[in-house]
Amino acid sequence: MHSNKVGGDTVEARLTALDTAVDGLLGDDLTGLSRDDLVEFFQRFETVLRKAAAVGHRAIVDAVERRVPEDLGCRSINDFLIGTLRISGADAARRVKGAKKTGVWHAADGGDMPVELPATAAAQRAGAIGPDHVAAVARVMREVPYGTGFDEITVAEKILADAACSVTPEDLMKLGAHLLAYLNPDGDVPDEKERRRRRGLRIGKQGTDLMTPISGLLDPETRALLEPVLAKLARPGMNNPDDPESPRGDVESESLDRDALAKAAARDTRTAVQRNHDALTVALRQILSSGVLGSHRGLPVTAILTMSVRQLEEATGIVSTASGGMVPIRDALRMAEKAHPVLTIFDHHGRPLHLGRAKRLASADQRLALIAASGGCTRPGCDAPATLTAVHHITEWRDGGRTDVTSEDLACDACHALVHDGPGGWKTRVAPAGSEYRGRTEWIPPPHIDPEQKPRVNHRHHLGDLLSAALAHYRTRRETELREHRRRWRRESAGDVGDGDDPAGPALDRVGPRRAGRERPQDGLSEGRLS
Repeated sequence: MHSNKVGGDTVEARLTALDTAVDGLLGDDLTGLSRDDLVEFFQRFETVLRKAAAVGHRAIVDAVERRVPEDLGCRSINDFLIGTLRISGADAARRVKGAKKTGVWHAADGGDMPVELPATAAAQRAGAIGPDHVAAVARVMREVPYGTGFDEITVAEKILADAACSVTPEDLMKLGAHLLAYLNPDGDVPDEKERRRRRGLRIGKQGTDLMTPISGLLDPETRALLEPVLAKLARPGMNNPDDPESPRGDVESESLDRDALAKAAARDTRTAVQRNHDALTVALRQILSSGVLGSHRGLPVTAILTMSVRQLEEATGIVSTASGGMVPIRDALRMAEKAHPVLTIFDHHGRPLHLGRAKRLASADQRLALIAASGGCTRPGCDAPATLTAVHHITEWRDGGRTDVTSEDLACDACHALVHDGPGGWKTRVAPAGSEYRGRTEWIPPPHIDPEQKPRVNHRHHLGDLLSAALAHYRTRRETELREHRRRWRRESAGDVGDGDDPAGPALDRVGPRRAGRERPQDGLSEGRLS
């Protein structure tokens, strides 16, 4: 065992203390812990394990830089870990990737190199996230489009690291997919001609069990039309063949011009796959426009698209559907040509202005306003789209809560059931004036999730706003640092020549700003990126 001094103690002593502590826990009787104590045990023990993973990353960095695997005849650090620790190849690869992303590596001169994922590394060292979170952040950041600015990359990683502290790795991947869409709304989306070429719906042959496979690709418009139909007809209890009383839905064509069909067939150059796709598109349009599906959660079953005036004017970017999908703005505008527009006015904090009623149930207009404002379930970490939510009284109706658009918000059925006064219940409130997210719905977790019960908001459906605000905050901070860098440079330059009584002092003060204007901060940011 090495005897390197670490913080005034030896590595040997720290490992011995750690080993002793774990042996003690193995012998302790956990059945004597209360429910709350057991919850706290899980949380604190997981924090220790996450910190331990960060220590392991440091050891991997040290082993690689000192060429330990090569000295022991191993082909790579992965082989070294597999042979030394008897772990799987997948586990070794994950640890090495984590060390590459969050470890502090060194240049040839011994100086520290910038950490690739600095915010993620800090969260892991604090024990707030684990290796799976690190891997999820790394996977998302690997997909950031080429040409994305340094500021955007830095802020995106910070957003992901912050989110990782309160969501699962699986939820983090979902959030990352939408974050990538905001970072690159148009760059990777194929043009309309390419989308038309690739569209298709394949109906396979029936198998011996009479089941039929289908496959293909839906264009954004068709998906947006399909989503509300599925939200209505695929809900639990609907169209259940095992339940004679289950609600049924059926749509049939009433008329068909055979002559027109024959002529159109002679001109048709589409493949069978393309015809299947187009038939589905027409069927979905007819179903949604006929009104035969009635209403869904108080609104007519239709495709609901939310776009801003800026998107409408610039005709660029993506818009979201109430079902959680994303549609390029050009497709959305084409879909809106025959739609009935609804204008909702929001305040400076993104919340709809007053729209109230005296009844307990929210009106259709209120629900539309909340869909545009919130986009989906408001419980932190939940990605349920608006079509799967109900209108939730932030202050319960029985407790005097009003059915006003400023006093209600969206919550899916599962999350809505979490709001109660019993053990493990969540609370909701409107973020007060002066808070960072004024007017938004804050969810207060129970003690077993957060002992401090800090109010949280859901950024899952507001990534565009979150990214813009984070970028603005980051650039403001960097501008402040740059100005301080310039002032320090001027003071140091003036001090090198003489004190304030030196006649050359004023001249240097006049020259200093021009020279400092060409100075660059050490992290490589330019003034152009800070503007």
